[in-house]
Amino acid sequence: MHPAERQTDYRWPLLWAGALVALVGAILLGVAISESEAWAEVAGALGLSFVGWGGLVHSFDAGALALGAQKTAAVAGPKALVAGTLVWLAGWGLIAAGIRRAPASAEGPSPAAGAPLYPRLARYRDFYWSTLGAYGGGILLAELVLLLLQTVLSSGVPSDLGGAAREASGGLSLPPTVAFAIAFIVSMAVAFASGFVGASRAQRLSFPEATIGVFYLGLPVPILLSLMERVPSLQLALGYRLREVTYVAGLIGRPELAYWLVFAALVLALILGINTGFIAAGSGRVDLRLGFELFVARRHVAVFRPSLLLGALAVLMFGIIPPLIVYFIIRGAEAAVERTRVKALGLADPLAAASAQHRMKLHEQSPTMMMTALSVGGVGVGVMALIIVLSVMSGFEADLQQKILGTNAHAVVSRYAGDLPDYDKVMQQVKRVPGVVGQTPFIINQVMIASEGNVDGVIIKGIDPKSVGSVTDLPQNILPGGDLDHLEHPARILPSSAVEDSEGKKDAEEDPIIGKPSKPAKPTVLPGIIIGRELAASLRVVVGDRVNVVSPLGTELGPTGPIPKSRAFRVAGVFYSGMYEYDSKFVYILLKEAQDFFAVKGATGIELKVADIDDARRISNQVVRVLGGYPYRARDWGEMNKNLFSALRLEKLVMGIILSIIIIVAAGLIVATVIMLVLEKRKEISVLKALGVPDGGIVKIFLAEGLQIGVAGGVLGLFSGLAWCLFIEKVGIKLDPEVYYIPALPVRIEPVQTALAVLIAVLVTYLASIYPALKASSVEPVEGLKAE
Repeated sequence: MHPAERQTDYRWPLLWAGALVALVGAILLGVAISESEAWAEVAGALGLSFVGWGGLVHSFDAGALALGAQKTAAVAGPKALVAGTLVWLAGWGLIAAGIRRAPASAEGPSPAAGAPLYPRLARYRDFYWSTLGAYGGGILLAELVLLLLQTVLSSGVPSDLGGAAREASGGLSLPPTVAFAIAFIVSMAVAFASGFVGASRAQRLSFPEATIGVFYLGLPVPILLSLMERVPSLQLALGYRLREVTYVAGLIGRPELAYWLVFAALVLALILGINTGFIAAGSGRVDLRLGFELFVARRHVAVFRPSLLLGALAVLMFGIIPPLIVYFIIRGAEAAVERTRVKALGLADPLAAASAQHRMKLHEQSPTMMMTALSVGGVGVGVMALIIVLSVMSGFEADLQQKILGTNAHAVVSRYAGDLPDYDKVMQQVKRVPGVVGQTPFIINQVMIASEGNVDGVIIKGIDPKSVGSVTDLPQNILPGGDLDHLEHPARILPSSAVEDSEGKKDAEEDPIIGKPSKPAKPTVLPGIIIGRELAASLRVVVGDRVNVVSPLGTELGPTGPIPKSRAFRVAGVFYSGMYEYDSKFVYILLKEAQDFFAVKGATGIELKVADIDDARRISNQVVRVLGGYPYRARDWGEMNKNLFSALRLEKLVMGIILSIIIIVAAGLIVATVIMLVLEKRKEISVLKALGVPDGGIVKIFLAEGLQIGVAGGVLGLFSGLAWCLFIEKVGIKLDPEVYYIPALPVRIEPVQTALAVLIAVLVTYLASIYPALKASSVEPVEGLKAE
């Protein structure tokens, strides 16, 4: 053994004893801290120690104590603390004693001593500080760019820059989702560029530098953001400054999950940059050409064969069993015909028959080709399932959003306390805000509604029939037989047959004094009310029937004291929105009737309709700024229905992650396929390297082969997924509208979402090909040729 060789001698009894003693010391320290109830002071330092920041924080604390700037309480009793510390240190001492260098061999130097070192090994360095700075600084810079750019693009110019900037609507104010998309793309580019630069500098992947950089400089930001949701002091310190970031993160209902998903995406961009930088500059110079490598990979793996693509597409479109049956029938017939021909040829010329049989065996698929076909099919199945499921869930979300926004406004302007007596002036001011296309006043309250058949609690809403159609779809949702104009002209409401019969009988009664039929009195014109279809079925009323509205909040004086305020209405129409909650709980009356009934001067608020529903939050904030801020406030539809849509987005996200596992399983097949290709082509790899192809070139070849599988599977999955979505949309999967409130399964194909499914497949296959490609690049020419 050469003295320079590092040989370690492990003394396992000492190692096990040291580990046991160290565990006892840790238990004693935990008991000491628990007895002194000091876990709150210790937990922060221990948590920082797990990500590597504990030593630095402890150093600052020691400096602060030395300067007298900070006073800390005793953590535990001195005896228990000292005992636990000593036992802990003794355990680690035993562990250190159990690891020793093996004694050097007495052999002298080898005959090759002093010869030039292998160039690849001579250039090796175990650590690059510049690469660590590129990786760690890049991931930290990407996170800061994302936070700052999201805040600037959403909030615009800071308010302390003067009134001119404020009057300019914040300068660069964009919808939060659009601002996040731009900031996310820019931050991904920063992370990718930092990984590319670091790997180009080191000319290798540099996993130690990447790990240290991500853990030390990348983790603190998502940890801080996650703690901000739970620590009130951090929320007070950072919540106002990062309100746009927390708003976008809260769209899926779990902001912490959003922070860590974005962090994972930035780490993925860093890894892609590292791998790309290594491939481009692994040979010592930047080489981005791919022509030769793509040619070799295309001829080698032969993914884009018409038979393979058509067969995989048939399996995706029609299932596994029918295409396989057709395939085996055709191949069986071809094999029978070919064997008959070879047999006939062999009777005349045995040598020609042997040659024909050899060619027939060459045309048979090899195991590698079969695994390639399975990999393409697996990726295609994953992409197809992802597109179909996400499109159906997007269809449900779009249908629900359409029904909610058809019944409710895009935004609501109100006061923090009290009503809007001067709503006319407020509407004139709101009208000048760009993006507001409709507005209407309203009064809303909770009442009870009663008929001869039933009683129910509902939400009553006073509306202006002239302007409500510019904000909601209520006029279009009125069923035949009713009319919204009847709220302003209740005399036009035709009474139902039951009402006519009862009134006719009442009019035909004789006068008890003169004994003759009395003169019919002029019927009282009752105000109109619009109710939902489900509520009409519950109350068993139709258009023209009379209902009583009772308000437990307002009272009137009766003979026996205060009684709930009650008023009779006549059903002027029945609406159907498609949402059970709205059709069973909402009723509408004239705004003036609501003002008289609830003794309200003005309106509860103003409902707004905006040009772009995704920009409703920014327009709402602009409306508040135009009105002068407090006491006015505005809430957009996303805020009013936050829990519902957050649950839908979270469900879609989780479903997408679960279905992506199918693609990950297919990625395992890709790893096995590319490894088999490497083992099968060791001689060819050795020849290429002997001809001067660098390691980066070999990596490019096998990455291109894996990418071809991913692209082929992604394209097939895209076509089949879109085909199935169009089939579901056009032909339809019927549903019971009485149960689901929709006649068929809804489908909505979103371009960004569909492209993201294909992109996920390509990225997964790319990442799965990295390890086999690196193994291929490590094949030495001598070893590969010697094995042959």
